[in-house]
Amino acid sequence: MSAYLALADGRVVEGHSQSPGTGRGELVFTTAYTGYEESLTDPSYAEQVLTFSYPLIGNYGVREERFESDSVQPRIAVAREFTDDVADWLTEAGVPAIDGIDTRELVTAVREEGAMRCGVAAGPDATPEQAREQLDQAVEMSDHTDIGATVSVSEPQVYQGNGARVALIDCGAKRSIIEALTARNAEVHVLPYDTTPEAVADLDPDLLFISNGPGDPANFEAAGQVVDEFAGRTPVAGICLGQQVVARALGGETEKMEFGHRGLNQPVRDLETDRVVMTTQNHGYSVADPGDLAVTQVNVNDGTAEGLKGVGIDCITRQYHPEANPGPHDSLDFFEDVLAMANGADAPTIVAD
Repeated sequence: MSAYLALADGRVVEGHSQSPGTGRGELVFTTAYTGYEESLTDPSYAEQVLTFSYPLIGNYGVREERFESDSVQPRIAVAREFTDDVADWLTEAGVPAIDGIDTRELVTAVREEGAMRCGVAAGPDATPEQAREQLDQAVEMSDHTDIGATVSVSEPQVYQGNGARVALIDCGAKRSIIEALTARNAEVHVLPYDTTPEAVADLDPDLLFISNGPGDPANFEAAGQVVDEFAGRTPVAGICLGQQVVARALGGETEKMEFGHRGLNQPVRDLETDRVVMTTQNHGYSVADPGDLAVTQVNVNDGTAEGLKGVGIDCITRQYHPEANPGPHDSLDFFEDVLAMANGADAPTIVAD
């Protein structure tokens, strides 16, 4: 069956339909060569068209215990070749998938021109015109103003533990973040993305944690209001979108990246120890100005902020995913650090001059 991918630069790429349907979104790519199950269920890929740069996707099957959420999150999946296992999974999920495409050329286009809008039509009756119609309906990521509603819990959820009480604002949280906290005995309260400061205050948490999530951090105003209310009196942590939300709430600024960081191989340097770790990342926005926070880690490739911490307040954030599944696990000590803050231990803060 035929499939067509219409790009915002005017090109239409023809491929093979592995799961029929139409759709649209922002075309991005990941350099990961393992972890396709985790990537395809990562809520941070909502409203995007995920292209795998690694040529064969599905060579170790599909196992639900590896999923990061209850469903496939990208609007569309693209690869050089999908195995039958992955194709069947995406078909059952109702997510269009196309392969038989030169993904090297596609990734090069995104690197040179940036993440771009696209439209897809796949199936026995698919036409280039249908793909172009989908492209015409695609919008920029910043225009998905209520994207949090599509990935967040609608009601609070509680994961019992006998340690620190964590209020986790769910902007699209990966399961592995919750598992990393509960594995360290935290009592985790997963709260909707639009939770009010009053609702958080009722929990009297030991730690406020802002999760990862999709899209523009400017569209997560409620989470920013919670940070603004609690920073300085309750320890604050954040991962990925969470770092961006925290920075904006504390006087910083964020910006859209040309094509983002997505993969398992991003090198990050700690400015205090000069140690370099390999990290898993998935984001299209970054912190341009840390505001009242200090930059503690940077991306080796482009110098963007990868870690922030408080100046006179208890706050630690990471742009990458310390809990990364399937790996690498170089930075799992992040969770020890944030739970030490929650438990009242010496917090890794900077004292203002």
